[in-house]
Amino acid sequence: MLFFFTFRPGEGRKYEKYIYICKPLPLVAVGYFILSCIKMSLSTIKFYLKLVKAAGWAMTYPNRSLAEKIHIYRDFVGLRIAKGINTDEYQNFEFDRKPQAFRQQFLGLNEQRYYLDLLNPKKYYILPRNKYFTHKMLEGTGVRKATLFCYYQPHGRFSPNNHETAGDLPNVLRILNEKGVRECVIKSPEATHGDSVWLTKDIAYSGNDAELTLFDGRKIPLSSVMQKGALIFESVVRQTKQMRDFNPSSVNTIRFMTVLYPDGSARIIDTWFKIGRVGRCVDNAGSGGNVDGGVDMATGELYHAVQYDGWENIKPIDRHPDSGQPINGTVIENWEQIKAEVIKFQQAFPYCKAAGWDIALTDDGPLVIEVNDFWDRIGQLFLQRGWRDGIRDCFLAWQPTKVKYDMERRDNELSEKMLRKIAAK
Repeated sequence: MLFFFTFRPGEGRKYEKYIYICKPLPLVAVGYFILSCIKMSLSTIKFYLKLVKAAGWAMTYPNRSLAEKIHIYRDFVGLRIAKGINTDEYQNFEFDRKPQAFRQQFLGLNEQRYYLDLLNPKKYYILPRNKYFTHKMLEGTGVRKATLFCYYQPHGRFSPNNHETAGDLPNVLRILNEKGVRECVIKSPEATHGDSVWLTKDIAYSGNDAELTLFDGRKIPLSSVMQKGALIFESVVRQTKQMRDFNPSSVNTIRFMTVLYPDGSARIIDTWFKIGRVGRCVDNAGSGGNVDGGVDMATGELYHAVQYDGWENIKPIDRHPDSGQPINGTVIENWEQIKAEVIKFQQAFPYCKAAGWDIALTDDGPLVIEVNDFWDRIGQLFLQRGWRDGIRDCFLAWQPTKVKYDMERRDNELSEKMLRKIAAK
């Protein structure tokens, strides 16, 4: 980089300081160029290290010949570049054996995160992820949900006149007694996948504690449950006979995948079912070989039922393995009415513009068990198709609006390692 200056007589000294400033600029440019090259080199090295790691993964791919493993490696690298999928997704969904339509429509974790960062901003994550906050946000919206009896938060201290929140065992007992609660569902407000759920069939109050009789006959003190941390106490859900007949010990649900558009319209992009097993009170996939499958969005017919007990143990079935109740071919009753109500649920919850609703079916209509702002990709296995188009279409509709979320918390500019050192002083 060169600088040329022409001055009239006597003007050189006037511009001397500016010439001094310009002299280092070529060195700055060269330094920037060198740093850019180093950065590019590091990126290239990381890229090739990932290729080597992927090759090692492909060579250990189970139940495939050497030629097939080589094909899998090449196929994975192509899909990694084109769709950003990871090795777990490729192997779990057996991409090398999937038809082209599934491969194109599959929505992987990395692509999903990109879309949901716009549709479900991080500042609103807590609303669906904390079941107590979900209860409060849905109050007065017309969305049907279980009755909230009490919220226990051990780190809080609340007024003794409060009739919903409590910070200790005596106040939890007071609130439940005041409301005449004899049966309920107790949940950790932020647990996932059916963890930390106590379906209580009877509560026997006695002095400073209460004895809970669980759905399976076990008896435990309420105080022992409260040692698990924050809890919510909800009413027991009464599902329809059709859903109860599949498995009466669990609340069997339909997962509705919905999206909300800038004009306020909403639509359902996919539906699949989750049914529990005998003696279990949750219906989550993988919880003891539970039963899952697709629901035809147009008709409400159940199809492709499988008994799922982890990726290595997936078994196609036609009937429930315990009750013997037919699954494939069964049509959900009042399907059109249920869909219409779930669309209204999405419209009443604009904080998540792409939501996964776990819906129980009751005689009064669909009832929200929980809302998911981020979800596993496993539903695409049960549906035997991907839901990329549905999420991506909504993302593309919102992108031009340049929607902004004020007061977003920024990431810290310091590394976590440095922050730990500062905090330790």
